[in-house]
Amino acid sequence: MKKLLSKVSVATALLFAWHAAFAGTLSGVVKDNSGQALEGVMIRLTDPVSGMSESIFSNANGEFSLSTGLQGELTLRLRTPYHTDFSTTVELADEAIVYKELSMEVMTDEVEISDSLPAAYHFGGLDFETGEDAVFSRYQFQRDCLSCHQLGNSLSRFPRTPEQWEITIERMHRYVGSNFDEELRKRRSHILSQGFNGEPLTVRPQFPLDESLSRVKIYEYRMEKGVIPHDAIVNPKDGLIYTVDQGAHHMAITDTVTGKTEYISQKGGTLWIPFWKTKTMDWPFERFGPHSLAMGLDGKYYTTNSFMNSIGVFNPDTREWEPSIFAGVRAIYPHTVRIEKNGMVWFTIAGRERVGRVDPVSKESTLIDLPDGESGGLAGGTQPYGIDINPADGSIWYSRLFGDKIGRIDPDTLRVQEFDSPVRGPRRMRFDQRDGTLWLTGYSEGKLARITTSANGFESKVYSLPEFAEGYGPAPYALGVHPKTGDVWLNENMTDRFFRFIPEEERFVVYPAPLTGTYTRDFSFTEDGKACTSNNPLPMAALEGGVAEIICIELMEKAPLTVSRAATPKAAIH
Repeated sequence: MKKLLSKVSVATALLFAWHAAFAGTLSGVVKDNSGQALEGVMIRLTDPVSGMSESIFSNANGEFSLSTGLQGELTLRLRTPYHTDFSTTVELADEAIVYKELSMEVMTDEVEISDSLPAAYHFGGLDFETGEDAVFSRYQFQRDCLSCHQLGNSLSRFPRTPEQWEITIERMHRYVGSNFDEELRKRRSHILSQGFNGEPLTVRPQFPLDESLSRVKIYEYRMEKGVIPHDAIVNPKDGLIYTVDQGAHHMAITDTVTGKTEYISQKGGTLWIPFWKTKTMDWPFERFGPHSLAMGLDGKYYTTNSFMNSIGVFNPDTREWEPSIFAGVRAIYPHTVRIEKNGMVWFTIAGRERVGRVDPVSKESTLIDLPDGESGGLAGGTQPYGIDINPADGSIWYSRLFGDKIGRIDPDTLRVQEFDSPVRGPRRMRFDQRDGTLWLTGYSEGKLARITTSANGFESKVYSLPEFAEGYGPAPYALGVHPKTGDVWLNENMTDRFFRFIPEEERFVVYPAPLTGTYTRDFSFTEDGKACTSNNPLPMAALEGGVAEIICIELMEKAPLTVSRAATPKAAIH
């Protein structure tokens, strides 16, 4: 089997080399309608056949050069804040060089400008209550209502009456088992109805342009059968990206060379059942809800089956799901999973106040009760959420999203210690495998915590993510630590942007996402350094284009060389 994997990897590398050798180049310059060069414009090429897209950004002179293996009739789209999108088609053949002089119109219409702004600014304009103890503060709203989806995007901000909003809110509460009473629902419904009234926004966020932006390339791979593609991991053996889909109950395997994705159902067949249809089906049915995944020491993926109280087992060598491991009747909604050095599978249990452990060999499970905790949100429970394992001492660390707590578990004694979190709304966490630094997102208030752990507690330093308009904070969900550089890549889910934190410089770098309505999960990294994540708004219709995707971000050492008009063959000038 190892020889087979080696052959697959070599074949993939050769295909990539062939793909690159016959690349075409699209170069040019972008200006506004007054002739001023535009910096930071996203130039996005899409192949309508494969669904693959590649994007780069113009430099300070408005110049760009995109070398790509995409061929044929491609869709070219330009996007930058406060300018109307520009779209056209480009014919790109093998080794062709195409030069374009492009112009973008400055937006002047107030409604157009308002509609172009990300969800964060529509949500941030609601009439929140103020004060630390306010029931309807922005902090409470952000943690309670944005944890699964955006609020304020084009799908959720259209005008509705309080009565219409109340129906939606009641449905949301039932999904998460909340304890909201009728009075609370009515108050929240009125705030949403008054805030999302169809009037254009007056706030004008200013998005920074880092010098590295012109050295960034973003790749997109469509997942046509994706319903709720959740966590994604790059396989170090074959370079493919494996994504569990909580709504379709399958493993999606994406080849970033061909752009094709294979879907394998949880029970090993080819049946694909959208999650909304499973409610009307007779038991048993394929409703596993795989949420998170991690690679075990045996090379298999272990997934948290959030709907089945079990740990799924997927073998990438055979492309088959193996029998799941039942975690116990008290393991309600297994959430995030990580693998200990000895192979033990650890996971948080979001539906109960527990952390779980499963032995993949003996199939024995252990559930660890956490200390009593008070929910800081309006929902019931504290929701044990993120989890990771300290590479230095093997200790298990976890977060409680609605409890504002983080904790440490001794893997030998199973002793639990719990501490106040350095950030409110602690969500997902990751250790830097090089030095043992723990990084934690503060979802409710747009923070990032840098934590030095010990057997008795921790020390921390907290950083605020950039606000592009004062008072409109971002919502950092998850993060990944680059194994080579140590940079922290954050999944921020309300501004249609990605954040990279450089620890040595203690600063954030911001990169625009290609699509509006972007809502990404964990970051994983390719062997050559790309940062990859799944894009899965809920529902999928909230994402521009309505199709799930994998996104990979490449930070090149040097900006690509631009091709001038004078140096371009006349036949290539358009």
